[in-house]
Amino acid sequence: MIVVAGEALIDLVPSSPEPLRDGRLPALLPRRGGGPYNTAVALGRLGSPTAFCSRISTDAFGEALLHGLRTGGVDTSLVQRGPEPTTLALAEVGPDGSAGYGFYADGTADRLFTLPPALPAGVRALSLGTCSLVLEPGASAYEALLRREAGRGLCTALDPNIRPGLIPDPDAYRARFRSWLPHLTLLKLSVEDAYWLAGAGAPDRSGAGGGADRDVAAVLRQWLGAGPAAIVITRGGDGLTVRTPGGCEVTVPGRRVEVVDTIGAGDTVNAALLHRLDAHDALSPTGIAALGTDDWRDILGFAARAAAVTCSRAGAEPPYATELAP
Repeated sequence: MIVVAGEALIDLVPSSPEPLRDGRLPALLPRRGGGPYNTAVALGRLGSPTAFCSRISTDAFGEALLHGLRTGGVDTSLVQRGPEPTTLALAEVGPDGSAGYGFYADGTADRLFTLPPALPAGVRALSLGTCSLVLEPGASAYEALLRREAGRGLCTALDPNIRPGLIPDPDAYRARFRSWLPHLTLLKLSVEDAYWLAGAGAPDRSGAGGGADRDVAAVLRQWLGAGPAAIVITRGGDGLTVRTPGGCEVTVPGRRVEVVDTIGAGDTVNAALLHRLDAHDALSPTGIAALGTDDWRDILGFAARAAAVTCSRAGAEPPYATELAP
């Protein structure tokens, strides 16, 4: 079983990317979301035995979130409940389908997550990320969960999924992130996340390979030396790259698709990576170290196909296993 820990929230997605002709604002459509929540649902749809570990409100949104987990075949026995409201994320979808977010998270249920007892026997991996590792007091509990489970040899995966508006002290967060590296097996980052965490500004999309690119590449090597068995970098439609401490580097192209929006695409990549690593019996540092170039092409290619399906439809709607069959 794979345990995914982190926030579950409601995305409020505009029904149109622009104001209506008469000046009225488009309706906001509530959709289940949150990076870890989407990852758990995606894993369930792919057929991986999955449990979700979080704190979810007892309000109507919370009940809808639980229903989505159960419908996706996700075990909810590790979910804590609370009367506080559900976190809301207001999505802004650009003309190209890219999404930005504003969060309404003060006093919400998921922020009050507490460290659970030891995870059940049979758990093979723990995945964390996004707001859950930023917003206190829950962030410290999730961090304690990461350190505890890594200490007993569990495969751990992290997708920081940086939301700068939620991080009041970037340098302090970057230092905290570096402290997690010795406890990680797999680190997945968007290229924007990698540049932000490296303090290098925004990535250069020209392909010129300037100084910032070289600086970030050097930082990635430092991070690999600190603990992770692999780092996967996503570049949206331009594909994915994996780097390992042993010098393996593999890139696969993205899958071209008519993009509706990118909501949940990165979370789908998280799930697809874990699902396919499990298929290769590689949910461990030694298992990942044993993977060859062809193995990584298969794993990354599977993740690219899965993300493309999610991008082809509105909201975080990851694919089912049958949609990715050869």
